[in-house]
Amino acid sequence: MGKRTVIATLVGVFVVAAAAGGLWWRHTSQEQQRDEQARAAVQSFAAAWQKRSFDTASLRFAGTTPADVKKDFTTATSGLGSGPVKVSVASLDRNGKTADAVLDVTWTLPGSVPWSYRAPVSVGETADGWAVQPAASGSWWHPQLKAGEKLTATRTQGKRGDLLDAKGDPLMPLGKVYPVQLDPSRATTETATALETIVDEPKGSLVKKLEAAKKSGSQSPIAVITYRQSDFDARRKELDALKGVIYPARQQPLGRTRTFGQPLLGSYGPVSGEVVAKSQGRYAAGDYAGLSGLQGQYDSVLAGTPGVTVTSSGSPDRPLFEKPTTDGKDVQLTLDPRVQTAAEAALARTGDVPSALVAVDVKTGDVLASANSPELGIDRAITGHYPPGSSFKVATTLSLLSQGKVAPTTPVACPKTTVVDGRTYKNYEGETLGSPDFAEDFAHSCNTAFIDLAAKLGDGDLAAAAKKLGIGAGWAKSLGVANAFDGSIPVNNGKTDKASAAIGQGRNEVSPLALAVMASSVARGSSIPPALVTDPKQPGSRAPQPLDGAVVAQLRTLMRQVVTGGTGTVMKDTPGGPVHGKTGTAEFGSQNPPETHAWFVGYQGDVAFAVLVEKGKSGGTVAAPVAKDFLTRLAKG
Repeated sequence: MGKRTVIATLVGVFVVAAAAGGLWWRHTSQEQQRDEQARAAVQSFAAAWQKRSFDTASLRFAGTTPADVKKDFTTATSGLGSGPVKVSVASLDRNGKTADAVLDVTWTLPGSVPWSYRAPVSVGETADGWAVQPAASGSWWHPQLKAGEKLTATRTQGKRGDLLDAKGDPLMPLGKVYPVQLDPSRATTETATALETIVDEPKGSLVKKLEAAKKSGSQSPIAVITYRQSDFDARRKELDALKGVIYPARQQPLGRTRTFGQPLLGSYGPVSGEVVAKSQGRYAAGDYAGLSGLQGQYDSVLAGTPGVTVTSSGSPDRPLFEKPTTDGKDVQLTLDPRVQTAAEAALARTGDVPSALVAVDVKTGDVLASANSPELGIDRAITGHYPPGSSFKVATTLSLLSQGKVAPTTPVACPKTTVVDGRTYKNYEGETLGSPDFAEDFAHSCNTAFIDLAAKLGDGDLAAAAKKLGIGAGWAKSLGVANAFDGSIPVNNGKTDKASAAIGQGRNEVSPLALAVMASSVARGSSIPPALVTDPKQPGSRAPQPLDGAVVAQLRTLMRQVVTGGTGTVMKDTPGGPVHGKTGTAEFGSQNPPETHAWFVGYQGDVAFAVLVEKGKSGGTVAAPVAKDFLTRLAKG
């Protein structure tokens, strides 16, 4: 073969090879393009699912429209809630003009519970581009879902724990309640008007709510009021006669009465949208939970962890997903229902005047009762901030006796007024005792005597003495009650500041519990941080801090003399044994003359207590009778 023949042959081979290579390249490019187009179609479907919107230019469906797909999606999945859903392409296998893909789907169910699974989807090439093909099972939204079936996520609750009393018995066991509601689809204006009278709602208030619901097309029941069994029974005939009034019974934690232990124990009921929004996924619409007090503070302990079950309407008895519940745990308190009941009954005599009564076990320092009036207001007993008035003279006296500045038999003048740095101080109602001994000054609560003696104390002495008795001693965070106040007795910053502080005025602030702790410290002879919630275990030590025995003995004698011959003689014949106490009348506000709070603090046997009556004339005439009523009820059992 000549050179030309060889060259010609090689050229021919190259030409054929080049042609074949071009065909192979074009084929490969087309296949890659099909892969990309198929994947893009599946990704568009995943993105549309994730956005819950299927009307996009890049997305096509075979045999249906985006509007119908949207309708089918909403019907099938609306029962899963409005939480986000994430959808991504896990794999894709194309075979010619069709491709089968697997999607990773994760729903965020009510309560922020994730539910993950894989869903198949197929796409096919059409004249208009790649389109999503009908689902083999009849539904794209879950492999076990058939056409027309619905998914539903149901929140499940475990057994709720109880708030337990000192003996381990429930303070708020489960009881039946009846939430009275208006059904907007059936109730009439006449119904709403009649219901306003039955449930004591303002005239026109329920009518307005019903009209708004009808106008918006809402079918959701309008909550009106929730009744206990006895309250419901008293109104049942009237409620039965009203068209469109419903009352689906349910169970919830209930105290022995509507106001028992309130507001300390707190309430339980449906959570609001605002609570759901702030709960970081703990609560979902339709949940019930502790809303206030200890029920609210310890809801995560009492309620445990809710579960979620997902079912399909086609097979409701075979869950597609389950997250089990975790039962709640009990919360152990130190309250004694007998003492609590006596305290609440005693406060009833204050009528509409706000008041509080706290009782503490002398031996243990445990809180036995925390009563408030009105019962559904703020927790004055534990979280209130009040000037202690002359009840603080117990702490002032501890400081004076401990430093030898005075003795019970020391003559101390009690003039009508005394002046400190140009400021005039006076006694209650301008009284004067002449020149009695200190014991009589204490018994009659002589302001001027205490102010003159306070000049002998250092700027930090009153704060130190108060702390020894448990006031401002730092136990607020270990009590187990949110916003508890253990008192604030600042170091004095001048003569008038010290003079005011010595008689419980100025910048001094306490809660009724803080003064009950003070009284229990004197009765015990040592200071112990009080306890109210003991399980879950609270931080801090409760080791007793002993007080000077000789000084405590003197204080006890002085507090007894208040009752036998001083400002607290109303307590003299109280059943149950000798009462030791101290009255207090604390000025507050800017009126002239100032308004006053009334105090009586003390102990009888193993029960120490503090009584506050807001805007009471004096401790001896207003607060002491409440204390006497309380102790009398205890003595009678």
